[in-house]
Amino acid sequence: MAGLAALDKIILQLEGSLNLAPGAVPAAAAPAAAAPAAVVQAEPKAGSEEPKAGSEEPKEAKPKKEKKPKAPPKAKASKAPAPPPGHPTICQIEFKVGVITKVWRHPDADKLWCEEIDCGEASPRQISSGLVPYYTAEQMLGHRLLVVANLKARNLKGFKSHGMVLCAKSADGARVQFIEPPTAAPLGEVVSYEGMPDVVPASGAQVDKKKMFQEIAGGMRTNERFEGTWDGHVFMTSEGPCKCVDIAGGQMS
Repeated sequence: MAGLAALDKIILQLEGSLNLAPGAVPAAAAPAAAAPAAVVQAEPKAGSEEPKAGSEEPKEAKPKKEKKPKAPPKAKASKAPAPPPGHPTICQIEFKVGVITKVWRHPDADKLWCEEIDCGEASPRQISSGLVPYYTAEQMLGHRLLVVANLKARNLKGFKSHGMVLCAKSADGARVQFIEPPTAAPLGEVVSYEGMPDVVPASGAQVDKKKMFQEIAGGMRTNERFEGTWDGHVFMTSEGPCKCVDIAGGQMS
């Protein structure tokens, strides 16, 4: 206790020397008021810009679509072989066996029939023929005949005709008859010419440019048996010759 009394005495002496009221705490010893916290703002990095007010947020990059592997190129349809040099012109003209499946009058030509003819191809051919004076619609429908198949298409009074039918005409022009294949000859069969090389058809453009049909037309006639011929070579199918009903020596066209 003596020690505490001595300590109190020393404190009183100090308070007296400092002119302090007994028990007062010196200002230096009082805790300082808490300073307001400083607002710290991050400085922008060099080269960066602050987003403007109202600007959209950058869109996320869309993932790139994987490219589909390219399909292999389609094989080009092989062209028919060209006729060899010196091949007879008649053996470059393609006559096909066909049958008329539909017939109607041309709306703008009095003498023309319009026909659909099945030649054993993917779709019927549409052909126009000036046969109104010689055949009725009933006689035309279902008739088997020969079609010149490698001619360029022609517009006949607004109707696109894809070929022509082969007929014989009497010397006086009064009668015209189809050159008909045998009944059993298959549709689409290509006619051959007795004693001549195989037919290798020229293109429609070649036939047109070189006037091939005009070149052979003068030699096409029926013989005494009414068979279609070119310079005496009979028009043949796998089932026999092609012929008209009863016109001998008639020009064929």
